[in-house]
Amino acid sequence: MSKTASTREFRKVDVDQFNEDNFQDETAAEESQGPNETEVNNSLQSKNNTQALKTVLQNPVASCRNPELKTRVFKLVMKVLSLFKSSEVETAVASLSAVEVDLLMKYVYRGFAEPTSDNICPILLLWHEKLFAVGGYGSIVRVLTNRQTV
Repeated sequence: MSKTASTREFRKVDVDQFNEDNFQDETAAEESQGPNETEVNNSLQSKNNTQALKTVLQNPVASCRNPELKTRVFKLVMKVLSLFKSSEVETAVASLSAVEVDLLMKYVYRGFAEPTSDNICPILLLWHEKLFAVGGYGSIVRVLTNRQTV
């Protein structure tokens, strides 16, 4: 018998601390109130869609546990995405940071799962194409493996 096999130090490890039910995300304590809707609507009324997109992505609600807030922000994001012209999408995506691209990709996938209207899927496919061109497969993998949903 080896020397390390006879040791009983491993029995002193509290395995319950690694239980999934006891796991707490570090960002769970940070509750977000979401984006400022009036600021987003003002940007949309002044036809500044790119600024509205950046504003709606500023305060993500991924760590929030309030489903009503998540739904309200989701509908606001879908409204912003649907108001873009197809020629403006590429420049808007180019102006986003990598974190914002991943966050927007989360909203696109939620939009595929829960379409808000009949004509939203072609718009989301266009956004997905442009986001994929910037973020690549890494963005898709990060979105699908992230535990925090939008």
